[in-house]
Amino acid sequence: MIRLKTPVLLISLLLILGAGRVLASPPEGEAPFSVKLPQVALSGVPFSLTIHPSLAAFLGQDSLPTSYQVLDGEGKVLASGQKSFSLSESPDIEIDKLTLHHAGSNALTITVGAHSQSASLHTIPAFLSLVPPLLAILIALISRQVIVALFFGVWIGVTLIYNYNLITGFFYTFDKYLISTLANADHVYILVFSLVLGGMVGVISKAGGTQGIVERMSAYAKGPRGGQVSTWLMGILIFFDDYANTLIVGNTMRPLTDRLRISREKLSYLVDSTAAPVANIALVSTWIGYEISLINDSFQTMGVEQNAYLTFIKTIPLNFYPLFSLAFGLMIAYMLRDFGPMWHAETRARQTGHVLRADATPLAKLDDEAMIADENTPKRSRFALIPVAVVILTVSLGLLYTGWDPGMEKIGASSEPLSAFRKLSIIIGESNSFSTLMWAAFLGSLTAIVMATAGRVLKLTVAMEAWVSGIRAMTMAAVILSAAWMIGDVCGELFTGAYVLQITSSFLLPQLIPLFVFITAAVIAFATGTSWGTMAILMPIAIPLAHQAPTLDPAIGEAHAMLILLSTTAAVLAGATFGDHCSP
Repeated sequence: MIRLKTPVLLISLLLILGAGRVLASPPEGEAPFSVKLPQVALSGVPFSLTIHPSLAAFLGQDSLPTSYQVLDGEGKVLASGQKSFSLSESPDIEIDKLTLHHAGSNALTITVGAHSQSASLHTIPAFLSLVPPLLAILIALISRQVIVALFFGVWIGVTLIYNYNLITGFFYTFDKYLISTLANADHVYILVFSLVLGGMVGVISKAGGTQGIVERMSAYAKGPRGGQVSTWLMGILIFFDDYANTLIVGNTMRPLTDRLRISREKLSYLVDSTAAPVANIALVSTWIGYEISLINDSFQTMGVEQNAYLTFIKTIPLNFYPLFSLAFGLMIAYMLRDFGPMWHAETRARQTGHVLRADATPLAKLDDEAMIADENTPKRSRFALIPVAVVILTVSLGLLYTGWDPGMEKIGASSEPLSAFRKLSIIIGESNSFSTLMWAAFLGSLTAIVMATAGRVLKLTVAMEAWVSGIRAMTMAAVILSAAWMIGDVCGELFTGAYVLQITSSFLLPQLIPLFVFITAAVIAFATGTSWGTMAILMPIAIPLAHQAPTLDPAIGEAHAMLILLSTTAAVLAGATFGDHCSP
């Protein structure tokens, strides 16, 4: 046995040394480095490339000082410099601010030290990067089908990326971009959270929990003022989903408001003024997963390491339209002040008892067996309050749990005294919000199912059917979410944000970006009737624009730049909600 080991060891050593010689001497003509290029470049818009030296270049040494140069097809120097590659750090070198001015297939020559490598980069006219989002907007305006619009925009974008080939673009839309989107762990977290929270809403609604809240509050409504304020409060309490809010508050409060001679127009306004706005800014809702996923994707595209959940929280005070909508709804309900057509509707209802116009035709009957409890089901508010409380508590504790260790480490490394609020912000900023939201959704669903079955309100089969129905109600949102991620990836690869920044930087002040974005979001949402579709189209463009534009003005400090970024993010959310409210 011992005699056999020695030759084996010798042979192994010789093989290793031989391999080392092969690695140290790459085949003739083969450069000891690789180059990562973008899939496409825009004419006149800067892009970057990454040079990655092979391990063979480092054999026997830890660092490798060398020069680099990038030439275009005409021999013009695009970039050059010195770089000391090091194994102890990231050996890659990223060369940015490269610009090609001719559309087509541009030849590049990358030289590192004494070795050169040729590459080809597909370049398109810069204005074409606006085609996918603009086409998505146009199709949404015409068809009012945001899913079709988003997928069509993705298809055209992928076609532009892959050399204008419509067939390749069509197939890559699904087998490359859709699969890549669904393979992203953060995306899966958000999809699961949204679907499971929808399931929880289905269970607590079927168990009579949400209607129990409404009936308890409606007991205090003795007149028009009390009826309107109670309706507003119900909209605030059912904050976790705008669809559930509209469905439950509208259906449950309608008999009460009819009895109190409150017009259906006023009921519709009060319900609508709380449904989307409160879901938009709530710390836990079916909206928040979607919103933070769009914010997080934009940050990843820019290479910014920032917690999307904490960013969302910081946008709430700047999300003016939802806040004003909620405040104005309460003011109108309490003061009983009405204007224009609403005044005529309220006067008609008070004087004649006709809560509907004589020629009115309700657009829809909000009646869903999966969301409305049976008539003989007891309406107990605890079946809604406790599961929602579990979700909120889980999110709060989960953020502290996942962010505690890295947050305390960061706090300990700080050289300046920090306030308690600042420490809490750091801990939340270091937390894993995606995992926390998913834990909360599952615990909330489990609590709702256990309470409904243990309390003998629902059979387990009925509870699970309600849970699945709640998930089914979120399917459309999941599809929109996936399409939104895809068009965000496409806009990122097409440098849409960089091009918008380039063409607007000459006339659009960074301080005006939030206003510009709000108006754009409001117009798109008004025309399409969808908040989520508007966010999907604008967020991948607006956030990079707001992040990069302040860097062009040296007078804008870091704090001011962050305020512009937060205001712009809030402007997308606010404009999307505003347009959705006003849309017919």
